[in-house]
Amino acid sequence: MGNTGEEKIMVTIRIADAGDAGALAELGRRTFHDTFAVYNRPEDMDAYMNEAFNAERISAEILEPGAVYLVAGEPPKVIGFARVVSVAPPACITGPAPVRLAKLYVSTDAIGSGVGAALMRASIEWASNAGHKTLWLGVWEHNHRAKAFYARWGFVPVGVETFRLGSDDQSDVLMQLILSERAG
Repeated sequence: MGNTGEEKIMVTIRIADAGDAGALAELGRRTFHDTFAVYNRPEDMDAYMNEAFNAERISAEILEPGAVYLVAGEPPKVIGFARVVSVAPPACITGPAPVRLAKLYVSTDAIGSGVGAALMRASIEWASNAGHKTLWLGVWEHNHRAKAFYARWGFVPVGVETFRLGSDDQSDVLMQLILSERAG
């Protein structure tokens, strides 16, 4: 492996508990804003972030059966997280025993450091250990960096869905990974 100029760090991934809700909400808001604010109206960003990234909602999601938050870093310095949740998939998700990778967020200053890869490995391992055979996700059609990251892991596009950001309907590309077909 050649020098890419990106510093790789040792990353420990753990399962979130109720005490992580505030740090996850803060990181989610900051990362979502850093990634998408330039492309969206402030009122749409605020509406979405106030709903999706509040500690009460995340506390409830942490306790949700069939779901997990995987966390990189220790409070108060959480540098990334992933949320895997069992939800009914749309018809284009055709792989067996599917589970959704609903979120994978890495602090802007940690992108390229291996945090995203560690969270993806942990998500795949958690899904497999929970008996799932397919991991699926939605990614904004214009988020080319994220789509490339998922493609490197073997995810393939299989459809689209509408993602509502405030008052704005946007298109997400739906991608799936059949875990038994994953190389490596």
